Amino acid sequence: MIKADIAKQIAEKLQMEERDAVRVVDDICEAIREIVATKGRLEIRDFGVFQAKVRKPRLGRNPKKKEDQYHIPARRVVTFKMGKEVKFSVINKTSPKKEKSSNS
Repeated sequence: MIKADIAKQIAEKLQMEERDAVRVVDDICEAIREIVATKGRLEIRDFGVFQAKVRKPRLGRNPKKKEDQYHIPARRVVTFKMGKEVKFSVINKTSPKKEKSSNS
């Protein structure tokens, strides 16, 4: 699935033009990028946490020539930790909200 597919689903669900949904998805992605870049952390309840972390510098090795070592500098990376509902959905291949409503 790609960003255009997400926009298409949003357009169908909210009964809006697909080009408007693409703008919404682009704006959300841009907001996530800006917040993680400037603040270092973005938590979306029940969905997950985006966090900027610094990886320590380390020595790397070429697997073909084990004696060759090279320096890998420290760098910033973005990590994502799934929230409870996302984890539940991935494990059970269903939405927990649908699960709750079907039990009622």
